[in-house]
Amino acid sequence: MKKRMLVMENGVTFTGKAFGSSTENAGEVVFNTSMTGYQEMMSDPSYCGQILTLTYPLIGNYGINRDDFESITPYIKGLIVKSASVHPSHFRSRFTLHEWLKANNIPGLMGIDTRKLTRMIREHGTMKGMFCETDADIEAVVAKLQETAFPNIQVAHVSTKTRYVTPASGKRIVLIDYGAKKGIIKDLNALGFEVIVVPFNTKAQDVMALSPDGVMLSNGPGDPQDIPEAVETVKDLLGQVPIFGICLGHQLLALASGASTEKMRFGHRGANHPVKDLRTGKVAITSQNHGYTVNPLSVSETNLEITHVNVNDQSVEGLSHTIHPAFSVQYHPEASPGPEDAKDLFLAFKHLVDTYKPVTKKEGIVHA
Repeated sequence: MKKRMLVMENGVTFTGKAFGSSTENAGEVVFNTSMTGYQEMMSDPSYCGQILTLTYPLIGNYGINRDDFESITPYIKGLIVKSASVHPSHFRSRFTLHEWLKANNIPGLMGIDTRKLTRMIREHGTMKGMFCETDADIEAVVAKLQETAFPNIQVAHVSTKTRYVTPASGKRIVLIDYGAKKGIIKDLNALGFEVIVVPFNTKAQDVMALSPDGVMLSNGPGDPQDIPEAVETVKDLLGQVPIFGICLGHQLLALASGASTEKMRFGHRGANHPVKDLRTGKVAITSQNHGYTVNPLSVSETNLEITHVNVNDQSVEGLSHTIHPAFSVQYHPEASPGPEDAKDLFLAFKHLVDTYKPVTKKEGIVHA
């Protein structure tokens, strides 16, 4: 098997075996600590522009099936694993990891010390990396990486270009797609909601023209401050309709309400992040994938209240608007393959939609 090298922007190199595509991609190198769900991770649009490192050592053992994708098009720039299974064993398996990566023009690297790479990222923060031939000029590659900016406005690449409907007989939810995972639509449909998915740059007036009973702000990649038009849309929607934000949608609700966001050193990416509900004291184990977070000090100057915090680092995991019917979480209640501790958030959104009574103003009189 052919050798391949990963060159990091700090000059550190890792040499292992190549699999998947032969493309020499570059991207932000991140890590995920989940033990399962590699198919869902690789097809999560939130990884757009990133090289994904999986810390669990055995990847690909149950192959790739046709059902567990979170999006039709994968957007990762590469995959790094300790060991990639050559002979997967599962009745639903249709492709090996190598076959699927090659078909989607995604390079893979295996056989390196993924623990060393992960510890370096944890200590120094996420950084750029590039897949190269083993005889590449390392100094030239490092210089190129250091001169290249982190990708931005990835949302424009992953969002739907046209709106579409997943029909149902219940109330209508407009899902603003910043890189939405299939699981969000699946869980909304399971509750009987009709879902209309619209592009990320849809204006508030166009959203309201669809007569929604609620609006969902989806997950997505990158810095929320890179899409100010989305912030303005959320700001205009506040007070007009119930809103539920997930991950990037959570950050956009914060920005629209006057709070601020900031980049984390290495982010939260895994399926075992403990989150405490400050209202009940209960702790849920959650799935997460984000590199930005809401600044907790900035929340005190808004009409938002912090409802959930991360048990490990006290970062903001949930917000609720004190005036308008809107709330959000930083983690993924729709997580596939799990955990499912936070599934009841969709029921909370359904309750908010079912009980919401629009408020109109006419001649100075408020009618509920």
